[in-house]
Amino acid sequence: MSLKQQQYINGKWVDANSGHTRDIINPFNQEVIATVPEGDETDAKAAIAAARAAFDHGEWPSTPATERGTIVRKIAELIERDKEELARLESLDTGKTVEESRGDMDDIAGVFRYYAELADKMGGELIDSPVPNSISKVVHEPVGVCGQITPWNYPLLQASWKLAPALVTGNTLVMKPSEITPLTTIKVFELMEEAGVPTGVANLVLGAGHTVGAELSSNVDVDLISFTGGLVTGKKIMEAASVNVKKLALELGGKNPNIIFADADFETAVDQALNGVFFHAGQICSAGTRLIVEESIHDEFVNALVERVKKFKLGSGFDEDTQMGPLISAEHLAKVEKYVETGKKEGATLAVGGSRPEDPELQNGFFYLPTIFTDCKTDMTIVQEEAFGPVITVEKFRSEEEAVKLANDSIYGLAGGVWTNDIVKAERCVAKMRMGTVWINDFNLYFPHAPWGGFKQSGIGRELGRLGIEEYTETKHIFHNLKPESINWF
Repeated sequence: MSLKQQQYINGKWVDANSGHTRDIINPFNQEVIATVPEGDETDAKAAIAAARAAFDHGEWPSTPATERGTIVRKIAELIERDKEELARLESLDTGKTVEESRGDMDDIAGVFRYYAELADKMGGELIDSPVPNSISKVVHEPVGVCGQITPWNYPLLQASWKLAPALVTGNTLVMKPSEITPLTTIKVFELMEEAGVPTGVANLVLGAGHTVGAELSSNVDVDLISFTGGLVTGKKIMEAASVNVKKLALELGGKNPNIIFADADFETAVDQALNGVFFHAGQICSAGTRLIVEESIHDEFVNALVERVKKFKLGSGFDEDTQMGPLISAEHLAKVEKYVETGKKEGATLAVGGSRPEDPELQNGFFYLPTIFTDCKTDMTIVQEEAFGPVITVEKFRSEEEAVKLANDSIYGLAGGVWTNDIVKAERCVAKMRMGTVWINDFNLYFPHAPWGGFKQSGIGRELGRLGIEEYTETKHIFHNLKPESINWF
């Protein structure tokens, strides 16, 4: 049964001004699961105006941090209360397993709770003044109106990384979720309203990037843009944001290397290499899709991967036996297929996968078999570009220096991994790897306390941790002369 949803602008649930709608499709079987408004520039402008008025004339920016933290903590409690409903919606919307979605909801509640606890602990500081009878202090104030654009792969998780720090620091906001996976974001705005977020502070506009996203990026009343998504779109946002020199927080993906040394725990490294790529069908910005394996164990390691991959269970996210669900859409499936065909043409060897499954029960969904390429070189398209699907490329190395050189040979620098039982070697490698997060003997682990973001073209700024909250503040120096005197210069 299809649900009818609405946008949230200035404290009211509304349809799109144009009256246009969009059907939301279950990627498992292409059934319509919801109908949502298809907003455009007009809706975005209305939401921006509401957020601007709430910031400039409302009480939220000056509300005590402890009170803002109490409301954000309440949001966390409501997410925990409605965890099963949210997990169900997330799996319907994205195709991921419901077990993974339940884990996401725990993480999401944790993000809101973490920032609620930080709310009153981000005070300023006194600075020793060189002038007698004066006070010099630094304070942190909210940026203003924040435009927030989230991706389709982790709809509510990515929303939480933006919503929680923006709210606790006293900002107002307009969020645009991906037009194809908005359902859990709509639900969390209902919970935010229930928690007591004031009118106009948080606004939700549904629609496409070229309309709603473009308006958020170019509108002079928006002070900050936080975007998670692709590199091409990120560059367009940077250009549009220059109209009023907005603050930017951009997470633009990665092509993440996972280095496997011969002295690593073999079985654990195999298991984590698979998990690092095929979780959520490889639709993860930090997926370890570039395996860089020491030559002496390369063949054995690839064989072990292939044998495990052949046993994967694809299916509905609501089937407890399912290990990997579908890709998000027909368009994205076609993109992954194109990358695989390109890999074949460029000379990579297809070790397993490389096609849609033949299982009749999966024919209505956007499924693609887990795929492994060997004989890969760094100049290949499939090694350099982000396919964002269940595809691994495998490269060989002989020395530590070569492994690090291969890992760094990318325009991206989001994340990477090193597997070895030699602690000193691991630390040497990590010191030279140009990435925002590097795991040693682990992969794809994150938690709210640690910052997340990338080097190079993986983006600007950081989310999560204390750095994530600082993105939503401006720093002001205040000098107070307690005993002013004439200078008599003129």
